[in-house]
Amino acid sequence: MSETVDYDELLTRYEPALGLEVHVELNTSSKMFCGCVNEFGGEPNTHVCPVCLGLPGSLPVINGKAVESAIRIGLALNCSIAPWCRMARKNYFYPDMTKNFQTSQYDEPIAFDGWVDLEVDGQTYRVEVERAHMEEDAGKATHVGGSGRIQGADYSLIDYNRAGVPLIEIVTKPIRGTGAKAPEVARAYVAHLRELMKALGVSDVKMEQGSLRCDANISLAPLGSETLGTRTETKNVNSLRSVERAIRFEMTRQAAVLDGGGKIKQETRHFHESDGTTSAGRSKEEAEDYRYFAEPDLMPIAPGRAWVEELRATLPEPPAERRARLQSEWGFTDIDFAAVVNSGALALVEETVAAGASPAAARKWWVTELARRANEEGVDLDELAITPSQVAAVQALIDAGTVNDKLARQVIDGVLAGEGEPAEVVESRGLVVVSDEGALGAAVDEVIAANPDVADKIRAGKVQAAGALIGQVMKAMRGQADAGKVRELILAKLT
Repeated sequence: MSETVDYDELLTRYEPALGLEVHVELNTSSKMFCGCVNEFGGEPNTHVCPVCLGLPGSLPVINGKAVESAIRIGLALNCSIAPWCRMARKNYFYPDMTKNFQTSQYDEPIAFDGWVDLEVDGQTYRVEVERAHMEEDAGKATHVGGSGRIQGADYSLIDYNRAGVPLIEIVTKPIRGTGAKAPEVARAYVAHLRELMKALGVSDVKMEQGSLRCDANISLAPLGSETLGTRTETKNVNSLRSVERAIRFEMTRQAAVLDGGGKIKQETRHFHESDGTTSAGRSKEEAEDYRYFAEPDLMPIAPGRAWVEELRATLPEPPAERRARLQSEWGFTDIDFAAVVNSGALALVEETVAAGASPAAARKWWVTELARRANEEGVDLDELAITPSQVAAVQALIDAGTVNDKLARQVIDGVLAGEGEPAEVVESRGLVVVSDEGALGAAVDEVIAANPDVADKIRAGKVQAAGALIGQVMKAMRGQADAGKVRELILAKLT
């Protein structure tokens, strides 16, 4: 049996259903139930205390800022906010939580029954949100030796700095009716959440650091069936590109299993960035396996209606309205604006414009040159080692005549290579445009002498032929000549 089948062909027999669970680490100053600092990194096991280590006699206290962020997230997702809810214990045995349970929410989430609308390739898809609930993150296990997974590792190291970090888990209802666009819809949904969380100011949403990550559930059912197929859950997918790739691979893998008469095993799976495949992890538990029960050490949470409405008033501009406003302000056509949105560059272009670049220039760099580089490196745009303010600085150098477009690409090379700010790269690499008429004049004379036929055409009135000579001058001066000045000199000498 082949491992995969043709993607488009499988859609003639099967309908996909998606279920996306997105975990958002909140940027509160302290952890969810203790006063330990909530900060990425740090020496292993230094951001810990008796509470987040689950030592006997320690008691948790809920983080009020985390509750506020949870309510704001729920409201932004068009959810109902529970007037009363409780935390619960999710019991499991694994070394990433020393107390052998995770404090979470089960049947009483703080936010529920929401929705978001997404536009993908001109079509609108509604994704219904089942719940957005509060919980704490687990510690980080590093498995040393073998494949880096627990199976076959020589030993494991545990860092509990992350244990107890506030999390909001956003769970969708089954997403159906997406057909061939299932991977793109999933990617658009996670991108929407990332954009929304950033606008709310509740998380830094750095997927590469795990502050926003996605568990992608996927199942296939025979076309026209009302019953959902058996699902797999690909865990901790940490980039937009990987969300799309993981779902596409799982759809083709599952179709191959079903076509061969096999059955899908309900399990967790791991995504491999290197080749875009998934591999089996462990059998997937059901809710009853976790023996949920109400957390006895924490009081119920009962946000007052007045407070909820106060928080509603703090919500940022809805993403759809923001996109419409930006398109109008920037004067982009529908096609140009769609290219910005679909490439994941909207926030980057917006920040670049805010840093001083024109909308057209910001779009040019992010949607073409930088998108190409991100694709070559297999990363998302915002993972490139260049910031919107640096892109704006590159454009400012062009606007000032210090560099031209060709040299600007070399400046970007230097910034991406860690050589410093754009102005520093220009200086260290000697990339300044040559405008000196003496130096340019000598190069122009040499090119005219070497191309008498072209020179005669220009003298005869065919001014457009000057382009050939300009190109040769630019080549002779390694792209550092001022093209406008070169044109002026050529026409002055030949017309």
